[in-house]
Amino acid sequence: MNADVISIYKNKIAEKNGGQEKRGRIDIQGVSIIFGSGADENIAVTETSLRINPGEFVCILGPSGCGKSTLLNSIAGYVTPSSGTVLVDDDEVAGPGPDRGMVFQQYSLFPWKTVLENIAFGPKLAGCSPDECSSIANTFLAMIGLTKIANSFPGELSGGMQQRVGIARALANYPRVLLMDEPFGALDAQTRIMMQESLLNIWAEFGITVVFVTHDVDEAIFLADRIVVMSASPGSVIADLKVNLERPRKAELATSHDFVELKKQCLGYIRAESLKAFEQVGA
Repeated sequence: MNADVISIYKNKIAEKNGGQEKRGRIDIQGVSIIFGSGADENIAVTETSLRINPGEFVCILGPSGCGKSTLLNSIAGYVTPSSGTVLVDDDEVAGPGPDRGMVFQQYSLFPWKTVLENIAFGPKLAGCSPDECSSIANTFLAMIGLTKIANSFPGELSGGMQQRVGIARALANYPRVLLMDEPFGALDAQTRIMMQESLLNIWAEFGITVVFVTHDVDEAIFLADRIVVMSASPGSVIADLKVNLERPRKAELATSHDFVELKKQCLGYIRAESLKAFEQVGA
């Protein structure tokens, strides 16, 4: 990765953080999230507490419908907790903000804007001048290796390329935290592996806090420092597992003894919770 790009990014982060590079701590304190009321009440997340340290890569796993994405959206500020608090660096989350970048499974790019314009959109909203927006967008295009397609439109790109643009756009506001909701779920297997390795390279270079929701156990183990496992609905944290696997990680790691043992442990939790969910539906 271009050393100049890395230097620019780190300097910008330090500037935004008042000279403190290591920021991006997340504190989830007793959070419950309830949708609807009365007979239509749906408790998505219940009494959940979690601390994520600056620069950590944390994956959230759990059975379908357990509230993984809802919890992530509460960190992003798209969902307001019914009770409890979400803090980023001791500041309570009251809505979306430039300190948190979000990447979705559906690429969410503006189809009528070029790649360069998509990446420049966040800085433009933040009040940067046209020259600054262009400079920032070009910096991140270089970071993801897509400088040659700056003037292309999203519909002209492969799924993997679109998601790389989505990651660059999320980083273009120099956030403290990168939030990712099953971002590689729609990609084919080979592209998915390449994107996982690319994401780890970005994370290793920039040291940003990453919270990554996935239903794929192999993906979680390959990427994460920690894996947080959520229960069946209503979701709460039932396990917080340390991933003690050497970095940098390569695809061959999936056949190692430690990887396989951790996979068995994760699958055990998820199978038990999926069975609970099945029994709840049948009750």
